[in-house]
Amino acid sequence: MKGPAIFLAQFAGDEAPFNSLESMARWAAGLGYKGIQIPSWDKRLFDLAKAAESQDYCDEVAGICREAGVEITELSTHLQGQLVAVHPAYDDLFDGFAAEEVRGNPAARTDWAIEQVKMGARASRRLGLDAHATFSGALLWQTVYPWPQRPAGLVEEGFAELARRWTPILDVFEENGVDAAYELHPGEDLHDGITFERFLAAVGNHPRANILYDPSHFVLQQLDYLAFIDIYHERIKCFHVKDAEFRPNGRAGVYGSYSDWAERPGRFRSLGDGQIDFKAIFSKFTQYDYAGWAVLEWECALKHPEQGAAEGAPFIAAHMIRKAERAFDDFAGSAPDAARNRRVLGLS
Repeated sequence: MKGPAIFLAQFAGDEAPFNSLESMARWAAGLGYKGIQIPSWDKRLFDLAKAAESQDYCDEVAGICREAGVEITELSTHLQGQLVAVHPAYDDLFDGFAAEEVRGNPAARTDWAIEQVKMGARASRRLGLDAHATFSGALLWQTVYPWPQRPAGLVEEGFAELARRWTPILDVFEENGVDAAYELHPGEDLHDGITFERFLAAVGNHPRANILYDPSHFVLQQLDYLAFIDIYHERIKCFHVKDAEFRPNGRAGVYGSYSDWAERPGRFRSLGDGQIDFKAIFSKFTQYDYAGWAVLEWECALKHPEQGAAEGAPFIAAHMIRKAERAFDDFAGSAPDAARNRRVLGLS
């Protein structure tokens, strides 16, 4: 595992040091981070279209980061991936994610989003990256609770359409040798293990359809985030280190009662302030030889972001495990001896 790293999206802004890639890279390195995950939609930091076509630009970006003391962990197309599939009920709410010229035109917006994610694959290759963070989008989310009753075949058709849109994108990722890692997230049709399996089946078990693991979203859904690693570790290619807590009460539970984040029973917290067992998570990843980055995604309903960022690097560093190269009891072992093994088994 590599790290600690930090996702820049929640910190980027119009004031220094958060208004350019160079200054943000230096800021992150100064806090102890070794990597940065770059939001590809933020042109203050990164030009995705240029990166998809220009090796010189990508070399320049990578050089800026190296000089500052960090590596690029992954590019992110979360906002563009969201727009690959949008139910009309969410058109107005998601239109702001798109380029101005395609707003108010759902078909043009979808085409724009698909091309953006494909550019993310090509830009990732030029930067020497092997994984890419994104969202799936959603056609079915408004039916997540089965009332009114879902018509027979609705879910199957929803995932079939999602696969029709994503398969050509995944083929571009395959051409570029990059894994598309979907963050399993409420609001996306891919939000837990079963929905990921539905999608995987619909895209023919595409080798580039993979997972960005973020345990905070599983806490809020009351899903076993440790067993998830046991089941899906072969498909986990990215890791957002984000804390959360779920404290139900007599008035509200999983659905949150339309409350703001600070009042919801389930809410995101800064690292160490929530309920997630990160020692167990990092142990699982070490057990399964996860070789990607551990990337802080800071979101908290209470704490200031700069405090959360400052606390994040040492928290992640303290949880990273150097895997043992030999068993702890090797000192008491002995060389292989087939004849002795048969004697011990009573077979001599």
